[in-house]
Amino acid sequence: MMEWLNQSWEWLTQAITSMPWQILGVWFLTGGLLLTGVLGSILPLLPGPFLIFIAGILQTVLLPAQGMSWQGLVFLGLLLVLSYLVDMAAGAMGARWFGASRWGILGVFVGGLAGLFFAPIGFIVGPLAGGLLFELIFAQKRMAPAVKSTWGTLLGTGVGLALRLALSLAMAATVLIDALS
Repeated sequence: MMEWLNQSWEWLTQAITSMPWQILGVWFLTGGLLLTGVLGSILPLLPGPFLIFIAGILQTVLLPAQGMSWQGLVFLGLLLVLSYLVDMAAGAMGARWFGASRWGILGVFVGGLAGLFFAPIGFIVGPLAGGLLFELIFAQKRMAPAVKSTWGTLLGTGVGLALRLALSLAMAATVLIDALS
């Protein structure tokens, strides 16, 4: 019995000391950032696509042999820029499709900036309130058309959220495929 315990202990110590802990640590860091980034694409206060971009950079810097190619990093950067463009423009485009004036679109952007200070509720309420108030006050629309363009803002924001999630998943797949190939 004692010999079996001794052999098991020797096997365990040999397995632990021969394990590539640095490589496992970098992959755990990359995986954690990718998962947090994908979640951050739908949760407020987490810069999801940016975290995925950082995961690709760190994987490449910390493990050059298992890192991304320069083409993969450029593609990842382009997806990052695209995700932020989609995020910024989605609410305004939805408002425009539902008849918002230039004042209403400006209100969506101003409300979005003001909503940053009242996170996380402000991320949703800010653009909606900004668009509605600018339509009522500056564009001097009646309540029904102003509410209609505000509804468009809400739909545009929802579409933008779905697109940002899709782009985040594409970014995470890019990191994994490029680093593992």
